[in-house]
Amino acid sequence: QVQLVESGGGSVQAGGSLRLSCAVSGGTYSRYCMGWFRQAPGKEREGVATIYTGGGGTYYANSVKGRFTISADNAKNTVYLQMNSLKLEDTARYYCAAHFSTGGCFTYATAFPYWGQGTQVTVSS
Repeated sequence: QVQLVESGGGSVQAGGSLRLSCAVSGGTYSRYCMGWFRQAPGKEREGVATIYTGGGGTYYANSVKGRFTISADNAKNTVYLQMNSLKLEDTARYYCAAHFSTGGCFTYATAFPYWGQGTQVTVSS
């Protein structure tokens, strides 16, 4: 059973930075696509970034390109989302998700069967 546990959320002023972490247990870590999604109140869940832990290929939503960086530490079975230059519209609950992969990543939420509980990110002016 794959388990995902997020940490690192919090409150920050616009322009600030946060780093989210997602610890993965169970399964074969090196063969996952890991994704970060977010959902704000009243909005649909949005894909933010993905990374294939077996090779490092990444994807970013246009709204976060140049500001967010996804990375994986295979020795620690942990995926990170470094968020810089945070904006008010980045406020959401952020979720870590995973699907098994042999070389690539899907970017839509329904492709990911494994999810964490989420961590809240609140950006204020």
